[in-house]
Amino acid sequence: MTDLQEYLSSSIRRIMTRAYTSVLSNPREARTVLRLQQAFMASEPRRKRAQQELGVDVPPFLIASIATTCNLSCAGCYARANGIAADEGQGRRQVMKPEEWRAVFEEAAKLGINFALLAGGEPLTRRDILQQVAEVKDMIFPIFTNGTMFSPWYLDFFAKNLNLIPVISVEGNRVTTDARRGEGVYQRALKAMDCLHEANLFYGVSLTVTTENFAQITSDEYVDSLRERGCKLVIYVEYVPTDEGTEHLALSPADSELMEQAQERLMQRYDNMVVISFPGGEKKMGGCLAAGRGFFHIGPDGAAEPCPFSPYSDASVRTIGIAGALKSPLFRKLRDSRLVGGEHDGGCVLWEHRAEVEAMLNEPATTEA
Repeated sequence: MTDLQEYLSSSIRRIMTRAYTSVLSNPREARTVLRLQQAFMASEPRRKRAQQELGVDVPPFLIASIATTCNLSCAGCYARANGIAADEGQGRRQVMKPEEWRAVFEEAAKLGINFALLAGGEPLTRRDILQQVAEVKDMIFPIFTNGTMFSPWYLDFFAKNLNLIPVISVEGNRVTTDARRGEGVYQRALKAMDCLHEANLFYGVSLTVTTENFAQITSDEYVDSLRERGCKLVIYVEYVPTDEGTEHLALSPADSELMEQAQERLMQRYDNMVVISFPGGEKKMGGCLAAGRGFFHIGPDGAAEPCPFSPYSDASVRTIGIAGALKSPLFRKLRDSRLVGGEHDGGCVLWEHRAEVEAMLNEPATTEA
């Protein structure tokens, strides 16, 4: 069986090596990536020490939803379906203060956590939080944005804080993107990419993978078009059907296998780009990585949740920090039940078994050994 922690650490090393290769033409970015490589090498023994002290694995990744507002209303948005994002008057969740977010990520860096993917809502609506997060220099923060809120201020901000990486979300071409995100959004996203390219900044593109767009967005022609616009990072996110009637868009187990093969092919063809799929490759890693096994999700109010598609929580990083959240009863129950870390055929196992996850919140905690 694969040693999960070693597998994740080696994956990070591969990602950083490819990232360094992709920025060799930009000395400033190359220096930043080299410094982060060195910081990440030091983080591996920190994770191992923390694991021994806490009695649980310390994941190298986090996902954090830092915003509860968004200027778009995309069809099938998991953030709106799960109550992360809401319009005014619809009971928005409280958001931690900027200083609290910084403290959380400073603790994460001390524990050896390397990446925190920032989402929302639209994270660019929270300039105040991003300014605090940028000060945590030993972590990388990919920022998932719809690409419609870029400004000269943000271009300057990203140029000064290279540990923050804008990742622009689209669905493929203009037709598929505008159908889900709204008329004209695709062109605005392309404009943001062009601005980042002209500024010679490292940026990525996030693509929601469905049965309808799979062939298009994994084609060489499409990835070539992204590379020509200066994109250095491509993240494929398999669609989770949070809206009833959209189940046909979710990848089947066979489709997920094809996605994994496509990722391998693209990584071989584009050696100067980083290509990642989520939750791709979980079979190699012994099952779902949520609930702290490989990552967990922090809600806008600090709630420690198994993943963005499983918004259940019995602990808050606001009160007990990252270390305390990793030992939460819910996370332990999920790992013990093998919903997390158990065999599954693809897709999001926690979404498929959400009734069981919700029921665990009302069960007594298991006694620690």
